Amino acid sequence: MSGVLLIAEASGEQLAPTTAELVGEGLRLSIADFGPVTALLVGKNIQAVAASLGQLGIENVLVADSRGPTPPTPRWVLAAAEQAARQLQPEVILVTHAGGGRDLAPSLAYRLGTGIVTDSTALRVENGELVITKPVYGGSAIAEFTIASTPRVVTLRPRAFEAAESPAAREAHVQALDVPSTDDAIEVLEEVREQATTGPRLKDAKVIVSGGRGLGGPENWKYVEELAQVLGAAVGATRAVTDAGWVPPSLQVGLTGATVAPDLYITIGISGAVQHIAGISGARNVVAINRDADANIFKYARYGVVGDWKQIVPAFTQRLKELRG
Repeated sequence: MSGVLLIAEASGEQLAPTTAELVGEGLRLSIADFGPVTALLVGKNIQAVAASLGQLGIENVLVADSRGPTPPTPRWVLAAAEQAARQLQPEVILVTHAGGGRDLAPSLAYRLGTGIVTDSTALRVENGELVITKPVYGGSAIAEFTIASTPRVVTLRPRAFEAAESPAAREAHVQALDVPSTDDAIEVLEEVREQATTGPRLKDAKVIVSGGRGLGGPENWKYVEELAQVLGAAVGATRAVTDAGWVPPSLQVGLTGATVAPDLYITIGISGAVQHIAGISGARNVVAINRDADANIFKYARYGVVGDWKQIVPAFTQRLKELRG
């Protein structure tokens, strides 16, 4: 076995935002003698997108295009990934730990009879062995793992990895992967449409403003949204807030919600439960606003403000508006 297989996704005419991170790690492993990098691009009507992987430095691209009337099902994507892995026999398979990748990777590892480490935050090569770092125990500790079997399947936490610093753009060799139909029988039981949110998507955001139960009630949620709008930030929430119905579940950050890694994470009225901390362990800078000086969130914050958010947040938002003209 040799080489690195990246499993990338595309939507319409755009690659997923995390693709550059997968490519960056794949190229670094290739330099460390893990062999050539091949990207498997999965999606619907994505032939035109495949060539753009060459701009990121990828030479070989396999395209699994469903060409169906609807987006490919998880079962079909799994079949494509398994077929590519058996065809290429890579040493390492890298998948993004988000969206479909979070479910795909464990199933793929099972199909291939190999080991997996999920939600990794760092990779390094030591004495020819791939060492994988990830948070454990709800983010309260960091552990290192190796995988004895091959191919090693690893999922990468979004925004925890840097894209290639100077990707060498090249013309990618694109090859179609003919994936047989899985004959999925899908019955739509219910269609739920969530109201579209403005601003950046939570999982891709570089700045996030999150609110907790300390806000007091849903009538105060507007202060979180107003601050986020001024900063051009995404809006997040704790599980207590989403369970209470203040905001949609899609805004939940934490162990059972979204795992985020922004450059700046501002919390308002969040105590810092271990489940929430697990979801923000990749944040580079945490700013906590809470009236309880003993709140757990202050243990993880680079900057902390102890006081009544009703006085702090509106004044902070107003000052930002003035500074931004």
